[in-house]
Amino acid sequence: MIATVLITAAVAFVIAVILTKMEIPFLRRKAGQNIREEGLKSHYAKAGTPSMGGISIIIGTCIAALAGSVYMYGAWGYALGGILVILLVFVGFGFVGFLDDYLKVIKKQNEGFKVKPKFACQMIIAIAFGILFRLISEQGSQVYFPGFDIYVDFGILYVPFIVFAVLAMTNAVNLTDGLDGLAAGVTSLVCIAFVIAGIAFSAMGAGYDVDTMPGILFFAALCGGCLGFLVFNKNPAKIFMGDTGSLALGGGIAAAAIVMKLELLLLIIGLLYVIEALSVVMQVGYFKLTHGKRIFRMAPIHHHFEMCGMKETQVVPMFWAFTALCCIVGLIILV
Repeated sequence: MIATVLITAAVAFVIAVILTKMEIPFLRRKAGQNIREEGLKSHYAKAGTPSMGGISIIIGTCIAALAGSVYMYGAWGYALGGILVILLVFVGFGFVGFLDDYLKVIKKQNEGFKVKPKFACQMIIAIAFGILFRLISEQGSQVYFPGFDIYVDFGILYVPFIVFAVLAMTNAVNLTDGLDGLAAGVTSLVCIAFVIAGIAFSAMGAGYDVDTMPGILFFAALCGGCLGFLVFNKNPAKIFMGDTGSLALGGGIAAAAIVMKLELLLLIIGLLYVIEALSVVMQVGYFKLTHGKRIFRMAPIHHHFEMCGMKETQVVPMFWAFTALCCIVGLIILV
């Protein structure tokens, strides 16, 4: 199994590297990134950097994950069905992000995909996933609590819980994508942790191989895809993933964690995503409540550190290190 996981990651890495390299000259002509006027002045130099590069992550991840699943379980295995459910969410959110990027960077419409229809599309995907997974899951509406080693039946609240988890994580990852290599690097670490967690979870007898294996293969493929993209996305970035990539990452991560019954572990391993989202919620709420005052110099919080004088090349490794620590803590709690 471990060999298949490593090969799956390697295949996704190679595909992502090749496709990203091919994307750069094409997207440079078609999809140069716009930089907000109210943004950091140090980011102005990034104007024109090609965006929508997440397409290579999506393609590489899908091909590798499907190939790995077919190799292990055959074309009609349940695990392949699990992979397909995850990939539908992954690609679905990626398509929503693609529409947003297309309108912003190609059609030059600053507003992009308007908020209400964009959220409506996200909601439809999340609800469809929640209902479908509830129907096919052998463990029904039970949610595993890491550290306590118990399952709790959420009953009729299970689908709303899944919908909230998917929407929250999708937009949290989207907010994290603001510095060169940040989202791709953090997500790579999160994926590695979930591969280890999935293997350990099955070995403990708490999880079922038929449930955990689709998630393991997806996380392995996504890790490879992100690392392949990171080759060109590290500072100074030659390409950005755009909403095409960040929304896909968030949706895929949430869906895979839910399929593995490790959705609550995501709160620990993916704590940075949670902090990034909370920093925006706190900033906006406090700004409205106090009629103009701010908690952070700028949100999401990675920009706050930049405003405090840290360089982008310092903030990103710091956030990577924090994520690595969260991954270790999460794995310790699980086992």
